[in-house]
Amino acid sequence: MLFECDARSLPLDATLAERTREGDPNPYTVRLVEGVAAHHGRVDEVISTYAHGWDIDRMPAVDRAVLRIGVYELLWVDDVPAPVAVSEAVRLATELSTDESPAFVNGVLSTVAEHRVELAQQGSGSA
Repeated sequence: MLFECDARSLPLDATLAERTREGDPNPYTVRLVEGVAAHHGRVDEVISTYAHGWDIDRMPAVDRAVLRIGVYELLWVDDVPAPVAVSEAVRLATELSTDESPAFVNGVLSTVAEHRVELAQQGSGSA
């Protein structure tokens, strides 16, 4: 859903509402989409900070979506351990993106994970 909205310039909340009307989306998918939407500005700010040398708008769209999920999980989902969030994001990048993407995603999210506590505190009031 994140990839679709990004690629087609669609609003996340409207797309999620449409998918919910069409069927019964996975509750965790709903949680991720709502969370990324609620914290979109902060999520992209964190990605931009730690994706050294990469402008977020120039990243492959799949990488952007995977990184957004990973950053959201690392900073706002307490029941997902950091190593799990990183490894799942790397797995998605391996399956869905370029040959270089898994290493890139791993590098960005591993660094975010190292700074997870301070980043979560800095962004606790922003969306």
